[in-house]
Parts: sequence; structure tokens; C-alpha cells
Amino acid sequence: MSSSSKIALRVAIVGSGFAGIGMAIRLRRMGVASLTVYEAAPEIGGTWRDNAYPGAACDIPSHLYSFSFAPNPSWSRTFASQREILDYLRRCAREHGIESLIRCNARVTAARFDDDARVWRLDVSTPQAATSASRPNESNETGLAGETVEADIVIMASGPLSRPAMPGITGIERFRGALFHSARWDHDYVLEGKTVAVIGTGASAVQFIPHLQRRVTRLLVFQRTPPWIMPRPDRPIGERAQRVFRALPLAQRFARWSLYWQHEARALAFVVNPKWMRAPMRFASSYLARRVGDPELRAKLTPDYVLGCKRVLLSSDYYPALTQPNVDVITAPIREIVEDGIVTEDGRRRHVDAIVCATGFEVADAGAPFPIIGAHGADLDARWRSEGPQAYLGASIAGFPNLFMMIGPNTGLGHNSMIYMIESHIAYIASCLRLLCRRGARTMQVREDVEHAFNEWLRQAFQKTVWASGCRSWYLSERGRNAALWPGFTFTFRRLTRRVRPGDYVFEK
Repeated sequence: MSSSSKIALRVAIVGSGFAGIGMAIRLRRMGVASLTVYEAAPEIGGTWRDNAYPGAACDIPSHLYSFSFAPNPSWSRTFASQREILDYLRRCAREHGIESLIRCNARVTAARFDDDARVWRLDVSTPQAATSASRPNESNETGLAGETVEADIVIMASGPLSRPAMPGITGIERFRGALFHSARWDHDYVLEGKTVAVIGTGASAVQFIPHLQRRVTRLLVFQRTPPWIMPRPDRPIGERAQRVFRALPLAQRFARWSLYWQHEARALAFVVNPKWMRAPMRFASSYLARRVGDPELRAKLTPDYVLGCKRVLLSSDYYPALTQPNVDVITAPIREIVEDGIVTEDGRRRHVDAIVCATGFEVADAGAPFPIIGAHGADLDARWRSEGPQAYLGASIAGFPNLFMMIGPNTGLGHNSMIYMIESHIAYIASCLRLLCRRGARTMQVREDVEHAFNEWLRQAFQKTVWASGCRSWYLSERGRNAALWPGFTFTFRRLTRRVRPGDYVFEK
């Protein structure tokens, strides 16, 4: 469907990361008459704008971590840095003509479905200075203005990694030093000459800890569970290779295709037979032994669970950083945080000048990102906090007409590129909107029995995966339900979302 045939829908997209930008590009090509992307921050970028900590980079190869419709022949490294990925996103928005459709500094604070008018009403707050040309219906003393906008379709693209999770440690509010989350890095804080504590050893921590180690006087790494780590084969991509990709686009497509199947093959051990993880575990253990000679430290860093049950991390400088004389790896649980330091369960008190929380994001037990009220008063936040986050194909929720999610529940991956999943959702939601228009319907919502059956299928599918092997991870909710990951191959998800099945939905004219 070309842009010459207008689609008479008002579409609101919430979020301007990969999902929001990609969806906006597709809808613009389709010819959607009214399209606005609402971004709470001053600029686009989502995860790759927020996670600007030292050493931030992707753990999926660059040529695979990019849109298939917008290849970048100029990636400078095998694994692109945060800054390079953010620049790529900005370039996509500019070159595909959607910059003018994005409203930055526009935070959606609530969404309500009007049962009578059959439209969504979104409350949007913006700084007063940014709304001089608008007509805000209210303002307050915080310097914000509020307005309510209408939309026929709402697409949630705020992403699962948008809400940093601070640790619930006793006394954290009493700490007088610098305290910040890795996703809200304080770049003005002077690290030199300081004793810095890092709480957490997940994906972000293994990237920034080597950079901290080289700058601080003392680094205390508080580890609850050691991660499985594989070497990260990062290297520069030379100008010659870049010229080949620019001159021969098919060469880059082949590189992307090869990378995709290399990564997809790993799903066999994740979702078919976890026993096949034994060989990768032997390799990872050998890598740890080669990098960490001290047997006491090596014991601290040795996982006791099946590889893949928690996120597998890539790093070639994390282990060497931990062996340096200015680093202590502390495995004693934290009892409390005091004004000038951290006290562990063994009673030891350690003075620190700053605490960096590498404690991940609210995912498994997260409610809605803001109040979302669907048909007949259905409250998404209340439902998800009661039952856990769930949706049909991670995109549609019964009781919420014309509301679609991108990278919703059970769409995360442990083995391949999330951009592949995002593009699957782009195609699916576009297919839904085309079907809605063809039927001349006002609204569509997934049938409750269809959503229930799908989530029951997910529950059964997880039972044979590596994530059911017994470890505790951020993938699991307090009830033990995995609401984060897709328990299968990505090409299976692509097949399920290639086009909408009309029988899955109820249409209202």
C-alpha cells in the first residue's frame, strides 16, 4: 500500500526507540493520514539514548542489530557502541522523513478508551516552553503543561527496558554520596580518586566495570550471582569492507543472513534440549580459568546453574578487570546502606564515595508504564500486577480495543537480535490496521479466549526450555512465570505474526 492512498486513521505511537521509529517509518509508507510519535525525553533513541554508561555497546553484531530495510554499510565495529547505534537511529528518522512526526519532551501520562466515542484519549505533559504554540488545558507549578489528544489507534513502543529498577536495600535513602543507576549515569561525577561500589553484575555491569577499574582508586563489586561469560569477538570493520558493503548491498545482506542463522542455531540448546548446553559451559569454564588465575576469585566467579538460564554475557575485559589489585569482588549479601558506605551480612562496613546500581529494569513484575484504561473501565496496570504481564503475540490485549504493543510480554530473546522481533511486530500491526480499514470497522480487539489459549501454550512451551532449569533470574516474576522471553525460534514468531488472522479478533463497525 503506497503513501498515495491515505489511511484515515489517527495513530499515536508512544516511544521513539527502535520499535517506535521502525513502526513510524512503516506507517508513513502505508499512507496513514495522521501519525504522531510521543517521546518523553528531549531526543529520540530509547534504550540507546538512556544507557550511555562508559563502554555501552550492543552484544549482537552490528549488521544484525539494524533494520533490514535500512542497512548501514558504515558500521565501524563488529559490535557497535551506544553512540554509533544512537546515530544510526537518528539517521533512520531523518532519511525516512519521520522527524517532523516526533514530539519530543511530550510524556504520555495516561490513556483512556472512550466507550461512547470509540477513541483513545491520551494525557500528554510537556514543558511549558515547548507548548507555547499549543493549547494546554491545564498547567501546574512544576513547569509542565497538560493537554489531551485523541487517537483511533495507540501503539505502545516504550520498550521493556525503559524503567530502571533500583535495589530495595534498607537505608539506601540515607546514603550521602553519589548514587545513580547505570541507565541514568552521572557523567558529571568525578570518578578519579574515589572508592566506588557497584551493585550487580549483569549485562551493563560487565561493560562499564572495566572502565571504572581504570579510573577509580578502589572498586568494590557486590555480586549476588555470577554470570556466565563468553569472550566478545569485537574488532574494527575496515574501510575496505565498508566500501564492499556500500558497492555491493547483496554482500551485506549475505553477512546479515549468515549472522542470523549462526545465532538462531543457538536456540536449539535454549528451547529444544538444554543438555546441549554442556559443551558451551565447558568452553565458558575454560575461558574463566584462562583469565582468572586466583582460585579463590575464580570460585566466586563460577556459576552454579545451567548456562542460558540467566542471560549469557559477552566480554573480553571483565575478568581481567576483576583481577586487578584495586578491585574487590564481594559475595556477602548486603544488609544495609549507611550514610557513608555499605554493610554486609557478615557485619563488615565498607566506606564508599559512590554507588552505581547495575540492577536492571522492571520487567517481569512490571505493570503498565502509565495508567491505561480500556473498554468498560478495564485497568491494564491492575490486571498485569494481579495476573502478570501477558498479551496475545506480545501485541494485543483483550479488553483494550485498537491498542497494540511492540515488544510486549514474552517477546524477548536470549540468543538473537531483538530487531528481528521488532520487525515482526511492525509487519503484524501494519497488517492489523490494513484489515481494520478493509472491514470498515471502527475498532478491533483480540478475543479473550484466543489470548488465554496463547498464554497457556506459552506456559507449556517453557517447561522444556533452559529457563525452567531452576535458576532465579529477572526473566521470572515473583510467581515464577516467565513473562519476558519467547520460548522458541524467532522464525516461528515471524511466521505467527506474518499476517493477522481475522478470527482472532472481534471487530466493531
